[in-house]
Amino acid sequence: MTRATTTMRPFGSGGREVPVIGQGSWNIELADRAGAIAALRRGLDLGLLHIDTAEMYGSGRSEEIVGEAVAGRRDTVFLVSKVLPHNASKSGTLRACEQSLRRLRTDRLDCYLLHWRGSYPLEETFEAFETLKRDGKILSWGVSNFDVEDLEEALTLAPSDAIACNQVLYHLRERAIEHALLPFCAGQGIAVTAYSPFGQDDFPAPGSPGGRVLAEIAQAHGATPRQVALAFLTRNDAVFAIPKAARPVHVEENAGALSLALTPAEIGRINRAFPRGPKPRSLPML
Repeated sequence: MTRATTTMRPFGSGGREVPVIGQGSWNIELADRAGAIAALRRGLDLGLLHIDTAEMYGSGRSEEIVGEAVAGRRDTVFLVSKVLPHNASKSGTLRACEQSLRRLRTDRLDCYLLHWRGSYPLEETFEAFETLKRDGKILSWGVSNFDVEDLEEALTLAPSDAIACNQVLYHLRERAIEHALLPFCAGQGIAVTAYSPFGQDDFPAPGSPGGRVLAEIAQAHGATPRQVALAFLTRNDAVFAIPKAARPVHVEENAGALSLALTPAEIGRINRAFPRGPKPRSLPML
């Protein structure tokens, strides 16, 4: 397998160096708890130090699982959680963060996100984020499911370089962000975190045309199709990916993508097999 040029990138403008592949936790509470904790810990062993969660996931149960998984290793983890839009008033954001910290058994988050835009003014949420940052309870903050127009407005309201990342849906069959959002974020120094990078139970089947392309490229590298997909999605210097894995064997497979570098010809083949399609009217999200 060809070594990639780097496995770490700054998370936002001037941000902490973070592995390009991390660990998601959406629906992880539905898996066997002990197995899920073992998987997260195995990921940390393999360098997948970015763990993403949210108060919405399992009504806090995901945060509790993550908190148990990182116990004793908190200082090595880049820990991210999110506030729900209906909690995102200034006072509500402050309360929600305290509750997330308690469930995660930590005194700080490395990044705190607005899960998607709701009815509260962005100024309120951002003011709360800045208060939490001054108090040392979060080290950076960002947004999720924001399109270019949302980010343009957000940038007029936020301090310079304050928005660390935008977490969005991005996988081989959903490449809408490549039209305008990804170039915009890269130009502004905003990290792009790809959630659901394998899609929602619809990863290309081995016998499908796209699946065969992934398999052929994987075979050339001694890799797997999912590793090829992760390497393709993170080929842009602004992009990070957070696949969820509730079993250690799947975490090990995800971690293998850190050492995979695709050739320009291979990237071209994947582009043709999974065309990005026309720009949609609105940003896709789950």
